[in-house]
Amino acid sequence: MSKVAVVTGAGSGVGRATAIKLVQQGWSVVLIGRTEKTLRETANLTGKPDACTITPLTIGDLTATNKLAAEVLTLFGRIDLLVNAAGTNVPKRSLEVLSIEDYQLMMDSNLNGAFYLAQAFLPMMRQQKSGTIVNIVSDAGRQASPKAGPGYVISKFGMVGLTQAINAEERPNGIRACAILPGDIDTPLLDKRPSPPPAEARAKMMQPEDIAECVMLAVNLPERAVIEELLIRPR
Repeated sequence: MSKVAVVTGAGSGVGRATAIKLVQQGWSVVLIGRTEKTLRETANLTGKPDACTITPLTIGDLTATNKLAAEVLTLFGRIDLLVNAAGTNVPKRSLEVLSIEDYQLMMDSNLNGAFYLAQAFLPMMRQQKSGTIVNIVSDAGRQASPKAGPGYVISKFGMVGLTQAINAEERPNGIRACAILPGDIDTPLLDKRPSPPPAEARAKMMQPEDIAECVMLAVNLPERAVIEELLIRPR
């Protein structure tokens, strides 16, 4: 029986690239994202759409998250990997212009959604005495910058804390967590910047596949080892 992974943000960017690599390595993958259309595109890009389960979800919706998790566990009976790759930012992001609504959106999409999913799947991981959680954070989770904006920074600092808390408490249960902190990646998230970078700047950035390779490094290590944090930037 193949291992089971749940990947959020699977409709584009790092989530999509990670889902593709997991399927290529023989995993069964639950694709989570906002729209069924983009998730179906990801499933087709894996070359093995039958290995994918498409589950649209508004990240940060607690009731819907718990319902989805219960359905996944009923379908597969286990969960080996959770990759929290969903995330967003807003154009009006500085302290001077950031709205409460946009702040709450980022907290739900970037932090609360990851926490809700971890809480939903941790009981099964504890029962199994095994499981890996990978949180796609940002180097903004290590150092604030005007480029990222405070709402994004706060949510990403929280994801680092969530990762550390999982390792601190769940290590005796055979569970490990990894925070991947990438610098600039050429993903659709760049279009939400106040001034989106031009093509020549994007060409020098990392690609989603680069971060997916980091996920696979954390996942494929022997269970006795854990990469707690991985900071990666363009060369």
